[in-house]
Amino acid sequence: MSEYERLTQRDGYVSAFLHPDILWSIESGARGRIAVTYLEWAGPNYQHVLIPWTVIDEPGDAARFAGALAATPLAAEAGTSISSALAASGNLFATSSLKSDRWVVDVSGDGPNNVGPPVAPVRDWLVNNGVTINGLAITLPRRSEADVAESFGEGYLETYYEDCVIGGPDAFVIGVHDIAWFEVAIRRKLVREIAGLPARLMTASYRPRSHPVVDCFAVGQAPGR
Repeated sequence: MSEYERLTQRDGYVSAFLHPDILWSIESGARGRIAVTYLEWAGPNYQHVLIPWTVIDEPGDAARFAGALAATPLAAEAGTSISSALAASGNLFATSSLKSDRWVVDVSGDGPNNVGPPVAPVRDWLVNNGVTINGLAITLPRRSEADVAESFGEGYLETYYEDCVIGGPDAFVIGVHDIAWFEVAIRRKLVREIAGLPARLMTASYRPRSHPVVDCFAVGQAPGR
């Protein structure tokens, strides 16, 4: 990701956890609380827990989580190893002492898996162990020629996430193509995940198909993203 995308992503999650809609979805859930951790990732050798498992059941918890996330410096790591990030997420579930009715990975990125193990087998392993994986596919326009990351064509990354990344009961992907909608997209995604809402609504770019259209075992075309 470019620095612009990383900052936008981080700010979007910070704002989301301060929004009343998130608190409402937590309070209206089956247990009235959630546990959340924030994992920053890039290439196969970089998966870093910025915020450890944190139980949120009242506004103060959410504010502290958001504040801690906002205060963490941005990293400048290269590579897009979704497979390694998913494997690290599975390890976080396995080593947690928390008990939960649902386990959900919220993965966001701006490109396909381009380094590390193939993503589909890792996805399948998590899904077979009861984990739901949802995606936020980021394809923002380049701000300048100096930006390292180029956006993929509109719709491609959502298709890739649908075929290769997401999985489990009611899994879904949301595409973000406009910076103005980034915060809203993150908030709606988190509300839907926390509340456990069924995937009744499809994004505008959704196209029903009878078989996958992406080769999940092919790496991305832009190494180092």
